[in-house]
Amino acid sequence: MMVGLVGLPGSGKSTIGRQLARHLGWRFADADHEIEQQIGCSISAYFELHGEVAFRDVEEAVITRLSLEQDVIVATGGGAVLRVANRQALKGAGNLVVYLRAQVEDLARRLQHDTQRPLLKGVPPLVRLRELFAQRDPLYREIADFSVDTGRSSVVTLAHLVAMQLELARPDLFRGRSGG
Repeated sequence: MMVGLVGLPGSGKSTIGRQLARHLGWRFADADHEIEQQIGCSISAYFELHGEVAFRDVEEAVITRLSLEQDVIVATGGGAVLRVANRQALKGAGNLVVYLRAQVEDLARRLQHDTQRPLLKGVPPLVRLRELFAQRDPLYREIADFSVDTGRSSVVTLAHLVAMQLELARPDLFRGRSGG
C-alpha cells in the first residue's frame, strides 16, 4: 500500500511524510525530489525551460510509478491533483490519501521567503495561495480518505495522528506492529 500526502505548498507533506515513514518503518518518497532526480535539474529551472505542461507530464509518470510501490509514504507536489491520471493513481488499488490542510494565512507566512516554488514567483504568496486553494481544495477533498489540519501542532504529533488514522482505516496492515 502507498499512502499519498496531498495539500497546498508549505502544508507539511515532506516534513510530516518523513516522520510518518520513520514511525511506520516504511520508505519515504518526495515526488518533487524524485522528479528532480529524473530531469537532472531543479523543478524551477525545468519550469522555466519547458513550461508547466512538460513538468506535469514528468510528474504524472513519477506519481504513477510511486503509486504502485508497497509500504511507501509519498509527499506529492501541491499541484499533482490537477491531473485526473494522478488522482486515479493516488487512489489506486489499496492506496490511501491524506489531505494535509492548513490555513492559507499560515502557509503564506511559512512561504514568504521561499524562492524555489515556480508558482509563487512574482506574486505575493497570500494572493497566489488563495487562488491555489480555491482551485485545488475541492480536488484534495475529492480524493482524500481523511484530512488532518496541520495547524500549529508539532510534526511528531501530526505524524502520530496520521498513523492513527491509517490504522483505523486499515487495521489489517498494523496487526502485530509494535507502534513505534
